[in-house]
Amino acid sequence: MTKQTNGFTIIEILFVTLLLGLASILFFVQKNNLEVVASDNTKKTAINSMYYSLEEVFYPANKYYPQSISSDNLKSVDPTLFNDPNGLVINTAGSSYTYTPTNCIDNKCKSYTLRTSLKNEDDFIKTNRN
Repeated sequence: MTKQTNGFTIIEILFVTLLLGLASILFFVQKNNLEVVASDNTKKTAINSMYYSLEEVFYPANKYYPQSISSDNLKSVDPTLFNDPNGLVINTAGSSYTYTPTNCIDNKCKSYTLRTSLKNEDDFIKTNRN
């Protein structure tokens, strides 16, 4: 006479539960890492866009850098890129984007620094090349 059992043993249930728990932890860690990388890349794209607009469009036309930047004087940059991922405009309190002009006379500057703070890396910094 053989004994027939239905269902799972407690060890099988614990093993499957442990496996699902580990898989969900890995999923959420990877999801967070991907979100941080995407946010950092968005910030770098915005700073690069402003930088190349200053260097390739504004400076050749004017032979100086502006005292401040916005969609008014950098028309080749998408206006939404002047807002950081939190929606704060460049150079406002709490914004992760900063534009710092230097050597300015009558709102005409000879140099600048564009900067953004990143989560996975050091600050991303671009300075004038002229």
